[in-house]
Amino acid sequence: MKPQIAELLAAAVAQLKQDNVLPAEFEANIQVENTRDKSHGDLATNLAMTLAKVAGKNPRQLAQMIIDALPASELVEKVEIAGPGFINFFLSQASTNSLLKAILEAGETYGRNNSGAGKKVQVEFVSANPTGPLHIGHGRGAAVGDCICRLLEANGWDVTREFYYNDAGQQINNLALSVQARCKGLTPDHESWPADGYRGDYIIDLANSYMNGDTVVSEDQSYTGAKDADDLEAIRHFAVAYLRREQDLDLKAFGVNFDVYFLESSLYTEGKVEDVVQRLINSGYTYEDGGALWLKTTEFGDDKDRVMRKSEGGYTYFVPDVAYHLNKWQRGFERVVNEQGADHHSTITRVRAGLQALNVGIPQGWPDYVLHQMVTVMRGGEEVKISKRAGSYVTLRDLIDEVGRDATRYFLAARKADGQLTFDIDLAREQSSDNPVYYIQYAHARVCSIFRKLEESGLSWTLESGLAVLDKLELESEKDLIVRLGRFPEVVKSAGSSNEPHMVANYLKDLAAEFHTYYNSEKTLVEDADVRNARLTLAEAVRQVIYNGLHLLGVSAPTEM
Repeated sequence: MKPQIAELLAAAVAQLKQDNVLPAEFEANIQVENTRDKSHGDLATNLAMTLAKVAGKNPRQLAQMIIDALPASELVEKVEIAGPGFINFFLSQASTNSLLKAILEAGETYGRNNSGAGKKVQVEFVSANPTGPLHIGHGRGAAVGDCICRLLEANGWDVTREFYYNDAGQQINNLALSVQARCKGLTPDHESWPADGYRGDYIIDLANSYMNGDTVVSEDQSYTGAKDADDLEAIRHFAVAYLRREQDLDLKAFGVNFDVYFLESSLYTEGKVEDVVQRLINSGYTYEDGGALWLKTTEFGDDKDRVMRKSEGGYTYFVPDVAYHLNKWQRGFERVVNEQGADHHSTITRVRAGLQALNVGIPQGWPDYVLHQMVTVMRGGEEVKISKRAGSYVTLRDLIDEVGRDATRYFLAARKADGQLTFDIDLAREQSSDNPVYYIQYAHARVCSIFRKLEESGLSWTLESGLAVLDKLELESEKDLIVRLGRFPEVVKSAGSSNEPHMVANYLKDLAAEFHTYYNSEKTLVEDADVRNARLTLAEAVRQVIYNGLHLLGVSAPTEM
């Protein structure tokens, strides 16, 4: 109802301009917010206080003038002045009825908008090094990143999901050496084992697959094991392909798919790193000192200048990041969101500084970053620290196997990304109101159960019959439930603009709690046909909004539990 109330206020402002209470050229900033206390109505505005100085009036006096100038509307039951000049709106039965009608007519599109229509956005997330199974931190990135994509799509954006493979550098060398050692029958306690080698059991499986001459196929490549323990380069290629396939399988089990897989190595083979370095030199923002090439990042807000090319000749890690993001810009993405671990915090200023130094029109503050904090996994009150398969950490597949995809996705996305997260396996498996994902899904299943009971009793309901008797929803609890349903589009828009999917999770938890309370206090399948049909209509609207919200989180909406 916020847009409709804002329109009424705009009409009142226009009237006050005609009456010379406000200057004709003045543009009012009209804000309508939800009230925290329902005794103060459903919606409120501080418009009178923001216009008081311009109008030369006392805020409460101006508030009354605004109320007097409001056009008549069936959406508003009454309007009151509160405190220093707040204007509180109490919505009418007609307004709540129109909300239910809008929800049910929109169906699965309810909550969506076109604010990003015609705009391209790329979301990069997970981007794990292909050196082992995905750990729980990657899982949090996958859940948050995929939910951000779903929210952006719900806001009309043309979304590209991208996975950046760091397939170059020392970690890949360590992987190849570890697999080679296993191919030669060595174990981690052998004196020849690589100092920084990988010790998980998956290295044994990988080495056996290579020596068997297996062919592995990942999303965009395939490679066959050469069966030669001395061919380190062949081992390197096979190991990367093998682990990329393993990660692909983990992500598919998690319900996450990507449109683009971008290889870091391509930035070197295609000359993009050298090109961006030359561009930065040409821009005048570099200098040489001590045999190294430096970028003047201090001119863009950094606390000190940063080395681009080390004295021995290699590039520091942020240089290919700048080249990669220049490539994103050249692909036409108006908005870019990077969902990464908190350990990437130090790269933000450097990458943005490098992009600004290129002088190619990239906006300041581009790209957006969403950095997630660590996840602690608990079972039986104790922290779970390792997986036998990975050797040193809890894998995403471990968690999916323990509690299922739905609970894993919900728990990893349900808290703001920049907060530490404790994942309680016991809670995630619990079938009670303490488990939020179960409680939300149960609300959806409960509505489905109501309609099954209706059919079993030989009765029926149609949308037309329900919409015709909505005036039978006379209880305050019913109005409160409808008002909460009406807030869903605002939550979707806000969560999409701020890259915060936890807002949807919190909204669904509150909606489910309110519905369960209503269900337990008021019978739906009553004898009075009009009341029954009205309550069934309300229940169906609740089911639809829960379904739509769970879809944004990548969580299923079961019809039975």
